Amino acid sequence: MQNRRFGFYLLCTVIATSIAAAQVPDGPWMNPKLSPEKRADMVLKQLTLDEKLALLHGNGMAHAAQWQMPLSHLTDGGAGYVEGVKRLGIPPLVISDAGYGVRDSGANGRYSTAMPSSLGASASWDQDSACDFGTLIGQELRAQGFNMTLGGGVDLVREPRNGRSFEYAGEDPLLAGTVVGKLMRCEQAQHVVGDIKHYVMNDQETGRFFVNAVISKRAMQESDLLAFHIAISIANPGAVMCSYNRINGDFGCENSYTLRDVLENEWGFKGFVISDWGGTHSTEKASAAGLDQEQPMADFFGPKLKEAVEAGKVPLSEIDEHARRILYAEFLSGIVDDPPQKGVVDVEKGLEVSKEIEEKSIVLLKNSPTVLPINVSKVQTIAIIGGHADVGMISGGGSAQVDPPGGNAIMPPGKGATIWQKPVWFPTSPLKALQTKLPNAKIGFDPGTDPKSAANLAKSADLAIVFAYQWLAEDMDVPSLSLPNNQDALIEQVAAANPHTIVVLETGTVVTMPWIDKVAGVVEAWYAGSSGHKALANVLVGDVNPAGKLPLSFPKSEADLPHPDAPKIPSESQVHAGDVADNGAPTANASARAGYAVHYDEGPEVGYKWYEAQNKKPLFSFGFGLSYTTYAYSGLSVDSTARTARFTVKNTGKLTGTEITEVYGRLPKGSDESFKRLVGWKRITLAPGESQTVTVTIDDRVLKTFDEEKNAWNLSPGEYQVLAGSSSDDTPLTASLVIR
Repeated sequence: MQNRRFGFYLLCTVIATSIAAAQVPDGPWMNPKLSPEKRADMVLKQLTLDEKLALLHGNGMAHAAQWQMPLSHLTDGGAGYVEGVKRLGIPPLVISDAGYGVRDSGANGRYSTAMPSSLGASASWDQDSACDFGTLIGQELRAQGFNMTLGGGVDLVREPRNGRSFEYAGEDPLLAGTVVGKLMRCEQAQHVVGDIKHYVMNDQETGRFFVNAVISKRAMQESDLLAFHIAISIANPGAVMCSYNRINGDFGCENSYTLRDVLENEWGFKGFVISDWGGTHSTEKASAAGLDQEQPMADFFGPKLKEAVEAGKVPLSEIDEHARRILYAEFLSGIVDDPPQKGVVDVEKGLEVSKEIEEKSIVLLKNSPTVLPINVSKVQTIAIIGGHADVGMISGGGSAQVDPPGGNAIMPPGKGATIWQKPVWFPTSPLKALQTKLPNAKIGFDPGTDPKSAANLAKSADLAIVFAYQWLAEDMDVPSLSLPNNQDALIEQVAAANPHTIVVLETGTVVTMPWIDKVAGVVEAWYAGSSGHKALANVLVGDVNPAGKLPLSFPKSEADLPHPDAPKIPSESQVHAGDVADNGAPTANASARAGYAVHYDEGPEVGYKWYEAQNKKPLFSFGFGLSYTTYAYSGLSVDSTARTARFTVKNTGKLTGTEITEVYGRLPKGSDESFKRLVGWKRITLAPGESQTVTVTIDDRVLKTFDEEKNAWNLSPGEYQVLAGSSSDDTPLTASLVIR
């Protein structure tokens, strides 16, 4: 009887296998040895017009009431769904937001790891960490059934009050492009379609659906576009997401200069351009300009596009190109040959990777008089104050928001759901992490809501640590760079009560520090992710020597910014009711708001370049970061033929540490751009007393200038100054690079 059952089971297995095999297309495009281009061309020849058009638009979004279509239920709880071609083996695109982790996992009954924010991760200046960041997110996307990501933010921090600054990678095109490029290259290597966004000049959220970013082509090429070019050249992503805003008059998703002329023709990008959600405004214009896929609906690239083709207003060749690019991305990323298989996320691995990246990302901004690391023989009592540090650490909001396990840590149990435009704390308690690290210390907590009470606790302690936070999210800009909720006054009073006061900053961008001269230490932890409390505790007690450096300049005040006033929509351009839906998505009327513009007259002078050009000193410079040890630089030489800089770094302190060595270049005398620019860097680890000779390749892409009349890049002959040191404001070594 047992043998008969086994035989019947075997027969069923054979039949099922045969059926499955019969369902797998056997067309020549299924040969993985062929190039993605060849395979895409083969499939394209098999498609009907309706099948092509189905590839060019989304089918709604799971949790948005106004974005529903018959196939929206197939989004897997994610951001969008695009039909595939089942008969030919082309899978649908199942898309999720994943800025620093997979979005809406909690809402979907799942779990995902929160990495440190992208801005935080860029403070590590570490390509290996960026790769680990992308690899983990790619694996967790696949485990949840997704095969396309919407991460990869590269926009430069021109406007530090931008609510999405934490999603980006700082103010320098070489650093931002390299870090995000490596992140997305490794994410796509997990067989998900990669994405780079928001292309381009999406540098503020105020009026984001209609603001016109006005900037010269030269300035844009040498700054924001350069960051995207570097990222795309490294990542080779399947997709680039065009932005909501206008660029010199035309919307990002129908801008022929940025899409056709630059992205496709100059850079040779072969993947597809996907619109931001609700960022499509036309059919014929957008198609001709180079938009390939509308999201999340089919308002312009559905029936209207078919009608335009049939009426001869949109040539079939455009449709073929759009479809070909999407097919190319599917083959390039590997989702055709290796579709995702749902499984259980490796929680422990995620927590460890997140912790290691945060440890490299924390920046020590002040440490006088050497209040850190915490000396366990001298510090018996510690006052922990503010920031909800007893229960958690804050995270960034909007479409990048990752759901914390158990819900918002500062909310009562059962009421911790993630809500749009509401700050969320992860259950990562710095207080508990420090208690674990310092079991013999007496650690007290005060919420900081009453500065007098907090000062009293601080006065009775050997050490006071104030946790200060600044929340950022999509669809908002902060009104100022000051810490919110009276936290500056809190820090002032605590510091007055205890000279051994440390401020731990949990921020998504820069903040002003009117109390900087009154505190003993400042630590920038950014949005620290799922293991942020453990990483921070390791740094505070000295188990980890901090090595992070700032990816953006911290100004002394808003008055020092290129645009001192916070972004504000003029009254005559105010958005009227009906222009923007409740969830922040634009309606058709929003396209009529053409009056609001921001003029980037500073051109390519972003961040540290602006401060140098204006002869202003920031509070903390780009590339700055302290260590528990010290380093000395010497002996810079430049090989003009190989375009390399060579110098020696010595650890002159008593602890092993990792130094991020930075190399800058300045154009020849007489140039109209005299500011220095980052041309390369290298991370090195040195034992006490150890010296190492460092060789850094000079990236000449950032030394070139763009000629608008010739539409070409120019590397002028002459003598370039090369500088090396520990930050943009500390470059003691100089030499010359001669280009003939």
